[in-house]
Parts: sequence; structure tokens; C-alpha cells
Amino acid sequence: MAQSQTAIEIATLAGGCFWCLEAVFDDLKGVQSVESGYMGGNLKDPSYADVCSGSSGHAEVVQIRFDPEVISFRELLEVFFVIHDPTTLNRQGNDYGPQYRSAIFYHSPGQKATAEQVVAGLEADGTWDKPIVTEITPAGSFYIAEVEHQEYYQRNPYQPYCMMVVQPKVAKFRKKYIGKLKK
Repeated sequence: MAQSQTAIEIATLAGGCFWCLEAVFDDLKGVQSVESGYMGGNLKDPSYADVCSGSSGHAEVVQIRFDPEVISFRELLEVFFVIHDPTTLNRQGNDYGPQYRSAIFYHSPGQKATAEQVVAGLEADGTWDKPIVTEITPAGSFYIAEVEHQEYYQRNPYQPYCMMVVQPKVAKFRKKYIGKLKK
């Protein structure tokens, strides 16, 4: 399949552990790359330890480069809202702290409007019993995570956290979006 002539866009999302998000978005057609990193805080060049302390203000995020002719920002958000719980403030499962918050860091007014529409639609549909607490905020500086956090699930599928937390999310995603998978 030939590469499209469309400009590649960037989406930056936070929804708990970045290992989970990266493992899912890596599998989608139209996604060129996914990098785990940090955004939304006040500390320049944070380390994983800084972010895990909860005091940096940063969230664990994935920065997704995608071809909007193959997959839209809206479709990325639809996947995002299937693979995490947007109703828990600063928490995903047993992972808690501000680094695990749900957030959409938009890169354009169009992304902001789409994010607001998607959230409003989910709220109107009553998809969850509790209100959505996902932040919709302008993208700031992206700090790429250390190399050991990149492609973590792909390299460590039998690590206990990956088996208990990441793998079920990946399986749920693959079942629901089988027609949108790269493989």
C-alpha cells in the first residue's frame, strides 16, 4: 500500500500506564509510530522516577503519529475510550496518582473540538455510570520516556504486570477492532 500524501498528524493521550496505550495503538492501521513519554507537568526533562513520584505534574502519555487519511483523530479517541476508564480521577485500576490521569492533549483547535464532541457524545449516551473526568488540554512539551519504556509490552509480554494488566486490554481491543488491525 502506497504512503498517502497527507501530512502526518500527532495525537497525545494519557490513560493510565503508557505501556497499555502503546501496545494498543501500535496495532492500528494508519498509525506510523507510538512513543511513550510524559506531558502536562512543570518539570523539564523528567525521569520515570520523577513522574512516578506524582510531584512532577506530568502524566504518562503516548504520542501517536498517524495518517488521517487512514485513521481519523476521532477513531483514535474511540479506541482510547474503550481501553481505559475515563471516570476515575488520577487512577486506572491499581495504578493511582496524577501520572495515571485520563487526558487528551490536543495539538489543534480541530482536535480540541473533536475531543469535546466525543466526550459529550459519550456522556449523552450514558456509556458510563459516572461522569467522564478526562482532561482536554493544550499539548505542551513532550518528553520521551527512557528507552526501556518504549515497546515495553512487545519486549516483555510475560512480565507479570503485562500479563495481568496490559494483555487483557490488548485482547479486548483486538476483538473489538479486528478490522482496523495492521496484521
